[in-house]
Amino acid sequence: MSEPSTREQLTIPGPAGALEAVLDAPPQPTAIAVVCHPHPPDGGTMHHKVPMAIARELVRLGCAALRFNFRGVGQSEGAYDRGVGEVEDALAAAAWLRARYPGLPLTLAGFSFGAAVATVASARTDPPPQSLILAGTSPKRVSAPPVGVPALVVHGEHDEIVPLADVMDWARPQTLPVTVIPGAGHFFHGQLPLLQQLVRQFWLGATADAASG
Repeated sequence: MSEPSTREQLTIPGPAGALEAVLDAPPQPTAIAVVCHPHPPDGGTMHHKVPMAIARELVRLGCAALRFNFRGVGQSEGAYDRGVGEVEDALAAAAWLRARYPGLPLTLAGFSFGAAVATVASARTDPPPQSLILAGTSPKRVSAPPVGVPALVVHGEHDEIVPLADVMDWARPQTLPVTVIPGAGHFFHGQLPLLQQLVRQFWLGATADAASG
């Protein structure tokens, strides 16, 4: 029987002050992941059920998964910065996690606003992340750039916050596949096990491709 994962309550350095964070990790991680939460003015925090579900599945897959509160959320210092500063927060979180676990491949993940932030951050991370996991992404909110790494894009058919058409308009020019969950809304009510299954399938495929490449 495998050893249980551990959880650390952390404070990590950020560009606008300290960031409140939680690190969940198996005993011997083989990869690392930063998971970003939804829109702060709408109540988004690292404890939201969707980023927590994504992080939980990544831990099962062997990742050390770091969730953190953007500036001005919870105990994180600073103030909401309309996506600009939040990208800097995500970059700081990724740098901290890479320093904690040198040499392990990085995945950036997020839900809604956090998915768009992760997309922008992925274009500025050096070296780039191994992959991106984007659930209910909101590409117009922070002008998400084209994706340059393997990505899982999952969206609800009946998303009431970010219309599916907005995501398709962003993905189409890059021929980026979008996985649509039939009947699902923005918050994936009742669909989190399916979301986790999609994360697992994507992860196993992406890591196999990376190993063979």
